[in-house]
Amino acid sequence: MEWNADTLQFLSQCFLNTLSPAPEPRRAAESQLSEASNRVNYGLVVLRLVAEPSVDEQIRHAAAVNFKNHLRFRWAPVRDSTLTAIADQEKDQIKALIVSLMLRSSARVQSQLSEALSVIGKHDFPKQWPALLPELVVTLQQASQSADYASINGILGTVNSIFKKFRYEYKTNDLLLDLKYCLDNFAAPLLEIFLKTAAIIDSQVSSGGSAVSLRPLFESQRLCCRIFYSLNFQDLPEFFEDHMNEWMGEFRKYLTKNYPALETSGDGLALVDEVRAAVCENISLYMEKNEEEFKGYLNEFALAVWTLLGNVSQSPSRDKLAVMAIKFLTTVSTSVHHTLFAGEGVIPQICQSIVIPNVRLREDDEELFEMNYVEFIRRDMEGSDVDTRRRIACELLKGIATNYKEQVMKMVSEQVQSLLSSFAANPIANWKDKDCAIYLVVSLATKKAGGNSVSTEIVDVKSFFASVILPELQSQDANGFPMLKAGALKFFTMFRSHISKPVALQLVSDVVRFLGAESNVVHSYAANCIEKLLLVKDEGGRARYTSADITPILPVLINNLFNALKFPESEENQYVMKCIMRVLGAADISGEVAVFCINGLTFILNAVCSNPKNPIFNHYLFESVAMLVKRACERDISLISSFEEKLFPSIQAILANDVTEFLPYAFQLLAQLVELNRPPLSQSYMQIFVLLLSPDSWKRTSNVPALVRLLQAFLQKAPHELTQEGRLTKVLGIFEMLVLSSSTDDQGFYVLNTVIENLEYGGIAPFVHHIWSTLFGRLQRHRTIKFIKSLLIFMSLFIVKHGSGNLVDTMNAVQPNIFLVILEQFWIPNLKLITGTIELKLTAVASTKLICESPALLDAAGARHWGKMLDSIVTLLSRPEDDRVEDEPEMPDIGDNIGYTATFVRLYNAGKKEEDPLKDIKDPKEFLVASLGRLSAISPGRYPQIISENLEPANQAALMELCRTYNCPII
Repeated sequence: MEWNADTLQFLSQCFLNTLSPAPEPRRAAESQLSEASNRVNYGLVVLRLVAEPSVDEQIRHAAAVNFKNHLRFRWAPVRDSTLTAIADQEKDQIKALIVSLMLRSSARVQSQLSEALSVIGKHDFPKQWPALLPELVVTLQQASQSADYASINGILGTVNSIFKKFRYEYKTNDLLLDLKYCLDNFAAPLLEIFLKTAAIIDSQVSSGGSAVSLRPLFESQRLCCRIFYSLNFQDLPEFFEDHMNEWMGEFRKYLTKNYPALETSGDGLALVDEVRAAVCENISLYMEKNEEEFKGYLNEFALAVWTLLGNVSQSPSRDKLAVMAIKFLTTVSTSVHHTLFAGEGVIPQICQSIVIPNVRLREDDEELFEMNYVEFIRRDMEGSDVDTRRRIACELLKGIATNYKEQVMKMVSEQVQSLLSSFAANPIANWKDKDCAIYLVVSLATKKAGGNSVSTEIVDVKSFFASVILPELQSQDANGFPMLKAGALKFFTMFRSHISKPVALQLVSDVVRFLGAESNVVHSYAANCIEKLLLVKDEGGRARYTSADITPILPVLINNLFNALKFPESEENQYVMKCIMRVLGAADISGEVAVFCINGLTFILNAVCSNPKNPIFNHYLFESVAMLVKRACERDISLISSFEEKLFPSIQAILANDVTEFLPYAFQLLAQLVELNRPPLSQSYMQIFVLLLSPDSWKRTSNVPALVRLLQAFLQKAPHELTQEGRLTKVLGIFEMLVLSSSTDDQGFYVLNTVIENLEYGGIAPFVHHIWSTLFGRLQRHRTIKFIKSLLIFMSLFIVKHGSGNLVDTMNAVQPNIFLVILEQFWIPNLKLITGTIELKLTAVASTKLICESPALLDAAGARHWGKMLDSIVTLLSRPEDDRVEDEPEMPDIGDNIGYTATFVRLYNAGKKEEDPLKDIKDPKEFLVASLGRLSAISPGRYPQIISENLEPANQAALMELCRTYNCPII
């Protein structure tokens, strides 16, 4: 693409049309630009359009956005075959133009070009763009001389973006070399512009400078602070250590001085707070990583931060500053300089002036509770509130308690009692004091290692529960003071293991009543409380609450749970649905309850099919259906037909409308229903079987595990139908397709193993030659440990089902003597890698049968193979898994996953039951020595010599020990 008047006109019109509110010209323009973007020099031409002063600002901005996105997808090596990479010559020209263009552009365009420059820098800087940083330094110094802060901030913003990698990437030699290059070139200019800007700010403040003039200066200081953070993140650079006085002197000034002209205008206070927050983050970094070098400044910063926090209002706009400041004090509290908190009255003062004000509920907390319950719960219950004032204030207390535990616990306990006394004096006016007390106790609780149990030393849990929590839970007004109800339910949930079973059972009916609370948070917490109670285990791993405990309240509980899903905005409440799943798993499901539940679940399923929004809710929905099918139908088989009547329309709708998110779930539910049926399967199922055997059904990789699960169910339930109408040929075609790809080869073996397990040898005999040819071809082209282990398991299953003679003969029919090649190169060296109880037993027994029954191993020529095979069997049976298996995950074939757009999610409650093909053999070790004993009795004296020549000494000793244990000598 050439830069000329026609190109300028064409692109200008296209970018103008992309801004059109009418869809037709907008789509046409987007299509034209997409097509043009594959032409050589497209990016360079768009950049020149951005630079053209005669073009309307709106068009230039749209072009700058397009240019940034063009670089984002094409600057680095392109993976998408439909996109053309930018040529090196064009890249060089873009690099030569972009810095100067960015600096002379308007603010809107400048921000887009700065991002584009960062895209280039992320990939090319510094090695492939050594001219960038020197150019930025020169232009920064030029802009500094003329006090052009639009340009200065543009440069600093760009530098900030490209230096961010030093915060997040792993420390490597390459990273440290890049960091050294940046420090050598930019550390001094950074300090120079930081100090110069600081001097201008001081001058402006003393002469009554306006907010307009101060704003760009503070933005410059904010960017300098963020660059400081990046350059100091890995280690303390020598330059910064040498100039620590200058940096820290200015940092302290921003924490201690006020700037009324700026702070009282518009968003000026927010900008000053951003600088202060960045300073707090910088000094926290020095406390964490450079404590020794920083200690001389610590006292003055601790006092400055403490004083600052006392003046920071509760306004949400000041949250970031408050959080960063408290984080700094928390870092100090856990350091060797914690003695700053040892002074008399310090800890109570921190509690009074910092902790309690920041833990108390604010208006925005109440608003979030009412208007966005999902976000409130995410912060409050799921622990994502780590950067909120409430949580960070409690983290400060925990930090101080690291060294002053008794003082903190005593002081907090007194505060809790004071808050509760205030509430008792006037419950209506002071309900927030009670909320604050509950939050303190819950937040300062500690989780015991290795379990879900929590403890607290602030209060006696049982007495606090009885006096503070119980009245809220037993309140008959489910809608009164909802935040207190939520806090009480959260406390009950957290300390559920401490509450005795009789007390908890008395309260469950109250919790069930809260499922009807109008507050989304309250009925969500009630559902979560019930769900977590059902998970409580007593000693020995026994569930504390059984079906007998649930039965008396089951009808009301189930009814309230489904009604909770009718509240506005709770139609897809994941906590309620998870509780339904848990209740169905724990309760005895009567026919009446089962019908009620399947009606309710299918109604919800049909509703979400049209617009799947919440994947977590949807997962628990399908788990609930699977759990209901499993528990109800296994107990009363007559329910299957009514369940099918309800579920089939929903499943058919998912299949017909290609609801991508739900297809794997639908296939797993179908597999569950097929397994519950008694042969012969109905016509409805056989129609699905026909659909399942179509190659089109297997095109989406994300559906494969679920389709295999369904196919296995059909193969088990309809083996006779499998041999009719060419179905077995189609099944083996699916096996071949799956086994040839390393991303699905294990799924191919699941299909093949199920065929071998469920058909007589006569049914599969005509296809065995083709099966071996497919497997040997894959083994030759691309072998992985996963494939070899799957092959060993398949060969073992073949032996136990159809005999070692058939195995050896059919393999050798494909290629003469290939059996011994496979045995020597793959079976013997890899048998030790088998894991899983059933798999280990299967392969050990099959390998034993092979050495005791196969003529190829029993004659004189096979003695060495016989001995080495026995050595592997003994290794498998006598050594722990950790000694046998090296934990080396294989690198997946990236090519196999191209086009993979969705993730398969297994339904736990619709899982396939593991079948043991060797139920009659209880102990593979006993089977081995008994088989060897019988074999050696036929040829006395032969096998001890083979054993001594081929088994490792440790395995010889292990084998002798097994013989003694089972009293089966090898003679």
